[in-house]
Amino acid sequence: MASGNKTQISAFLLLGLSEEPALQPLIFGLFLFMYLITVIGNLLIILAVCSDPHLHTPMYFFLSNLSFVDICFTSSIIPKMLWNIQTQSKVITYEGCIIQVYFYLLFAALDDFLLTVMAYDRFVAICHPLRYTVIMNPRLCALLVLGSWIVSALFPLLHSLMVLQLSFCSDLEIHHFFCEITWLIRLACSDPFLNNMAVYFRSGILGGAPLAGILYSYSKIVSSICGISSAHGKYKAFSTCASHLSVVSLFYCSALGVYLSFTSTYSSHMSAMVSVMYTVVTPMLNPFIYSLRNKDIKRALKRFFGMEMFVKGTFALGLKNYP
Repeated sequence: MASGNKTQISAFLLLGLSEEPALQPLIFGLFLFMYLITVIGNLLIILAVCSDPHLHTPMYFFLSNLSFVDICFTSSIIPKMLWNIQTQSKVITYEGCIIQVYFYLLFAALDDFLLTVMAYDRFVAICHPLRYTVIMNPRLCALLVLGSWIVSALFPLLHSLMVLQLSFCSDLEIHHFFCEITWLIRLACSDPFLNNMAVYFRSGILGGAPLAGILYSYSKIVSSICGISSAHGKYKAFSTCASHLSVVSLFYCSALGVYLSFTSTYSSHMSAMVSVMYTVVTPMLNPFIYSLRNKDIKRALKRFFGMEMFVKGTFALGLKNYP
């Protein structure tokens, strides 16, 4: 666009999933329900891991970190969306949009890296079971999580700084329910070439490299499982990976759909709907996927809530007998 169309902006307009007034209460209720389920479900996973000494293992340490990141991921997007629907406002400030871009990209990248670290953990557990406790020691586990945080924080910082250099025109409508970076790039009236290259580079590094690590780990796992003679042994080995594999498939398929929509002729509505899958649905389903068939998590939660009921009962009895 011509430079004369540039304007000093203070806010963007988030058009959301639908502009139909009649649908807003339904969207609000649905997303509030999914958000609460996401937060409660992932908090329960964290409580189970923290409260049960039997779950103080690398696998559950990474799972609790993944649950924390999933809570943060959805919390960087959904509360603002719900607030806009409730107040019947579509406005998000320029600064708020940049901040949302940063944290949304940060936690998306962390999800990616933690899933890769969990794949490596399963690889060591199945392919090198006798050396598992030696390899996956507490120091290495902490370094893997810390490294994931550091790398995940750098790329969003680069994107946010590059977006700050863009000039925007009079069209400030984002056809999405949050400040998705590809939409910000589309709205720019300055040359977005470097920003587009950064998006592709980040997708290749943060998407391709972890995915390659996951595929390599599972190729070794499959090879190791095939070498097990008993059918029961094969089933037991595979069952330890089934939950993780389900989450990986859900996360990558939905994320791939979003970035394919950015490079294709899909409608903005379709892109937003696909985004719902990996920003809301995947974090919501993770606790169910990891706990429904996991006896350790179920046992820890029963023990935790049983202890809570015992403490409350003892406290109530003490008050009753207090003179």
